[in-house]
Parts: sequence; structure tokens; C-alpha cells
Amino acid sequence: MAHVISTGSGVVLDLIRSAQATTRSDLIAQLGWSRITLARRLDELLNADIIVSAGQSDSRGGRPPEEFVVNKDAGLLLAMDIGGSHSRLAITDLVSNILLEDEADIGLSHGPDDIFDWSCQVFDHLLARLGKSRADVRGIGVGVPGPVDPTSGRIASPQVNAQWADVIVKDYFPDDFRAVFAVDRDVNILAIAEHRLGWPEHADAIVLKVGMGIGCGLVLDGRVYHGGRGGAGDLAHSPVGGDEECLCGRVGCLDTVASGRAIKRELHARGTSVRTSADIVELASSDHPGVAQILAHAGSQIGEALLDPVALLNPSAVVVGGNIAHAGAIFLDPIRERLLQDATTFSRRDLVVIPAKLGHQAGVIGASLIAQDALFEPDRISRLTREDDASLAKYGEK
Repeated sequence: MAHVISTGSGVVLDLIRSAQATTRSDLIAQLGWSRITLARRLDELLNADIIVSAGQSDSRGGRPPEEFVVNKDAGLLLAMDIGGSHSRLAITDLVSNILLEDEADIGLSHGPDDIFDWSCQVFDHLLARLGKSRADVRGIGVGVPGPVDPTSGRIASPQVNAQWADVIVKDYFPDDFRAVFAVDRDVNILAIAEHRLGWPEHADAIVLKVGMGIGCGLVLDGRVYHGGRGGAGDLAHSPVGGDEECLCGRVGCLDTVASGRAIKRELHARGTSVRTSADIVELASSDHPGVAQILAHAGSQIGEALLDPVALLNPSAVVVGGNIAHAGAIFLDPIRERLLQDATTFSRRDLVVIPAKLGHQAGVIGASLIAQDALFEPDRISRLTREDDASLAKYGEK
């Protein structure tokens, strides 16, 4: 593990990014440093164009203190949320405000070659629209529908889709993308975005992404929990009964009765053809016969599968996102009813079951946030700003 430089500029940047301290006096109060030491670290960040002065903040009297913020315009972040049947891309500034985005019905089954070829073409097109190039990209964040080893960034093996096993995402981007890469499970980037920007009041939450598959992210004490090899939260393969074979090779997993794939299969059996999770939601919004019943059954099955995790982890919230969640109350209410009726008395007390707030953009916002975290990692920033040629142009590394 890298040694964290506790008096480095990265520690200062971390406080500014999180808005815990943005003025000299607040930073000194937080860090306990001398004014001279703080001034040196602020100069390092200012000279490298990492932060800028945002002018004066409100004051109760006297001269208003100078406030510092991240220089959001000093580069770009690329964000990618790969789903089971649909993927979304975005370009953001350095504080994860979306500038441009695009999407397509391309997903897990297309394999990494096709998906990353498509993404590079789209990113180049979007960069050109902004009058920018690959040289302006500082970080790239990618969400993938499967576990990611948190130490290596390698997509963990085995995967349900063998094409994705042991993939290293940055190897699929040309060398002139000299950026910092960050990769995580798609539901984890959703959880990061919803925790930080959607529901920050819930430091302990179970976050679901229900699309063609089912993903589950765990926010514990304000941080996403990954587990030893990146596979924490594997709700989709919880046994719920039934005789349908799952993609994982077992029989009776939750995914076989409550995922978008299961809903699609049931609709086909009833004579209705759909292709994506968005198609299912469109049928629901048009009051198509039978869709509400199928969605309600899926929601109830998910609620039942959550009973043990809710008892074990005692979250304050279950946040439900993903395309199927856009069906609204007909899907969300059965999850809530099953939990509030059947969860243990203590675990259901004050528990809320709530929709994700960030909608379709949650995944790309989360992907941008993990890229931002990697770019501005405190020890890394401390090292870079102590080098003579440190600048944002040097932040990327292939």
C-alpha cells in the first residue's frame, strides 16, 4: 500500500473537494498546520491549476475569507455505464457536471471489443463537438455489469458472460488516451452517485439496479463495500425457488424470476415481444394488459430476497434504480410492502424504500465520480505537485 503523505497537498485538495473546508482558516482548523505550511500546499495546487480561488465567501463581519474550489474547467472526464442491453456515455467536467452524453442499445452480450470500439468512436465525436481532443481527457470511469477486483482493476473471473472475464478496461482504449482509469461494478457506480448526490442522508443503504439483470450495491458507513474480490452484494443469485435455469448454471435464482430477462421471458410466453428493459417500462406506462401483474410479482420476489440482507446490515434505506425502476409504483410498492411486512421488527423500523433520484444519468455520474476520485487521490496529488513539471496535463497515465 502506498504511503500517504499526511502533510501533502492532496490532503488539502480532499478537504476542498468534499467542501469540508474551503477557506484558509477552515483548512488550518481541520489540519492543525501552520499558516506557512498551508500556504505552501495551496500554492502547489494553484500553480498546477488543480484549484482556483472562487472569490470571497459569506462572513459575519470583517473581510470575507477567500474560498478555494476545484478548477472544474482544467480538463475533462469520460464516463461509461455498460448495462445488460443498454449503455450510456457522458463527458463531464472535473467536478462531474455532465456536458454531453449519448446512449445505445448495446450491452454485455456484445462483448468488450464491440462495446469499447463503439465507445471510443462516440467519445471522439463528443469531444469534437466540445472543441476538445483526447489530450484534454484527465480521467476515464467505467461501470461494468460484473465484479471488478478492487486491487487490480481487472474484471474478476468467473463472469456470467465469459467474454468479460479477466478484462482490463484500459487495454481497450488507444494509447493517446493518457488518462487515469477507474473501473467498478455498474451497480456500485450507481450506489456512489445516489449516496453522494441523491440520498446523502443515508450513510447505510442497499442500492438496487434492476434492468435486464439485477445488481445490488452496499453503502456502509458512507462508503461502497466491495468485498474481498469485488463481488459483494450478489443478490441476483440468491435462491428463491423455481425450476428455471439461471445464466450462472444454477436453478431457482432471483434473476430467473425478477430480472428484466425474466419479465421479458414471461411477456414472450404471453405473446408480447420486447427487447430491452426500456421496452418493458414503455409497456407499463401504456397500461399494457398483464405487465403490471408481472412487475408486481417481480417486485415482491425482490422484496423477499432482501429480507436477510436487511436484517444482517440494518440499512436505513433501500434505494431502487435501473431501467425497470422507472415503471414506478407498480414495481416499487411490492418491494416496500414485502419488506415492511416481513422484515424483522428491528430491521424494518424507520426503513425507507425509495426510488433512485438521479434517473438515467445516475450511472454515468457515478462513473465520472470514480474517475474523479482516482484523478484526485490524495497521495497521488501530493506526489505530482511536488514535481517541478506537475500540471493537469501530466495527470493522465496509461
